[in-house]
Amino acid sequence: MSTGGSPALSILLVEDSAPIRNAFRILLEDCGYSVTEAECGEEALRLAGEDRPTLILLDLGLPDIDGLEVTRRLRSMDETAATPIIALTGRTLEADSQACIAAGCTTFLSKPIDSSRLLQEIETLAGARRPA
Repeated sequence: MSTGGSPALSILLVEDSAPIRNAFRILLEDCGYSVTEAECGEEALRLAGEDRPTLILLDLGLPDIDGLEVTRRLRSMDETAATPIIALTGRTLEADSQACIAAGCTTFLSKPIDSSRLLQEIETLAGARRPA
C-alpha cells in the first residue's frame, strides 16, 4: 500500500474474466496500487516485459496459454525472473500447489479469494521489494 507520498507499487493483474478483473482492479487501486491489466497469457508476457511490475497476480486458467506455462516463461525473462507471482486458482489440491511452486509461482491463493489475505500477501511480497 502506497504511503507517505511514495510512488504506487505496480501490479500486473492477469485474469480473463472481466468482472473478476474489474473487482480486483478496484480493490487494488483503492489500496493505492497502480494496476495494469491483461486478459490472456500473451498479453501478460508482453506487458510484464515492457512495464516490469513490482508483482504479478496471475489467474492459472487463461484462454490462450496455461498459467503455469506463463509463469515458466516469466521466470525465463530477465525483466521478470525475480518478480513475485501470486497464482490465483480454483484448483485446491496439494498437487496443484506443488505444481504452482515448481513452475515458479511465489505463492498461490485459491478462489474464491479472500481480499484481506490477498492484500496481506501483496504487501508482504511487494514490501520486500521496495527500495530502502
